[in-house]
Amino acid sequence: MNFEQLFKKAKEKNIEAIQAELSEAESLNFHVFNGEMDKHQIADTKKLKLKAIVNGKMGKFVTEDIDESKMDNWIDALLDSAKAVESEDEVFIYEGDSEYKDIDLFNESKLNKLSHEDKIQLVHDLEQKTKALDERIQISQSFYGESSSIVTLKNSKGLNLQKRVKNAVIGGDVVARNSDDSRNAFDFIQSNDPADFDLDSLAHNIVSRATALLGAKSLKSGRYDILLENRASASLLTGYLGMFKAENVQKGMSKLAGKVGQSVANEQISMIENPFMEKSSKSGGFDDEGVATQYKKVIDQGKLITFFYDLKTAKKDNHAPTGNAFGGGISPTNFYIENGKDDVEKLIETMDEGLFVTSLQGIHSGTNAVSGDFSLQASGFLIKNGKIERPIALFTVAGNYLDLLNSVSTLGNDLKFSMNYIGSPTLKIDSMVVSGE
Repeated sequence: MNFEQLFKKAKEKNIEAIQAELSEAESLNFHVFNGEMDKHQIADTKKLKLKAIVNGKMGKFVTEDIDESKMDNWIDALLDSAKAVESEDEVFIYEGDSEYKDIDLFNESKLNKLSHEDKIQLVHDLEQKTKALDERIQISQSFYGESSSIVTLKNSKGLNLQKRVKNAVIGGDVVARNSDDSRNAFDFIQSNDPADFDLDSLAHNIVSRATALLGAKSLKSGRYDILLENRASASLLTGYLGMFKAENVQKGMSKLAGKVGQSVANEQISMIENPFMEKSSKSGGFDDEGVATQYKKVIDQGKLITFFYDLKTAKKDNHAPTGNAFGGGISPTNFYIENGKDDVEKLIETMDEGLFVTSLQGIHSGTNAVSGDFSLQASGFLIKNGKIERPIALFTVAGNYLDLLNSVSTLGNDLKFSMNYIGSPTLKIDSMVVSGE
């Protein structure tokens, strides 16, 4: 695309500054249900996002019709968009940083060596393995998704950046049934290296998680020590990302307001954002505003260090931007609670009586990112005398997320990421309110 021609036309119409983001993506999606391929999708997409400063207002325009003969129409749309803006907030188009870390997860990807047929076979193989592991598996399905993207970001102030990412996910879910109960389970692996796709281990995890919960019943209400499994903890953290966004802090919508430099969690807790992870589709050297991303500890040994900033919120707080402007708002790239040192099996052995919570439901409806409160339906296992005694379900855990972080006594060494790259190890928590029978 001829960006310079676009910038020239914008200048001729008295646009002060203009930025263009061109995204080019290819995706594959395969889905197998009970032995049959029921989805086989290949797609190519292009999207152009434009923003421009006109008389101190920010006009925006997005199109998937990348026809350069329509540049004049795009610029007119930007002018009209700016005229409709009523906000008096200062707007920015960034000149760029002195240095950007080069993250190319496209050419480095070993996915390029897998043929189309090989990828389809992976999905069939996983589905067959899950079905064959246990006769109680009545429904099984598997999937493979792959995305390749190239993002080019240029503006009239001289910014000229590009990032390339290739990533895939393979996973499956099953329904296990016996004479009087049925349970489902799901698991996946994300990577840009097929060597990471251990189908035997993945199938075993999916099937064992479903069958282990068969016959689950509730338990008596009370306070229990909790092991919050890695995936459940990561899911819960997702509900509280808003606490760490500078925009919410500035609006008084975060209990972390005014607490930078203070202890907000147990000293064992460190929360990290790492935009340079080698096998994540969220990784990259810059954000949507062209600000260089950075590795950062948001919480370091229990102490709050920083929030996530874009250009606007950084200016309000007289703070450097942190490279977290994504999708029209503020969000992290790869964000996680740092790994601990203890095996989960050993953590179970340390508990006289407690709960191993492996799943939380209703994260979006049952969490309040402003107050930190949560009340969530859960499932998992009852622990007695250092051993898992039986599966449990239909109970509710409730509390406050900041209180939970302060009640963590031990961290497992099993860091796991969700599909949106929010991660956590298993957390041992001293006493939580549980509602059951």
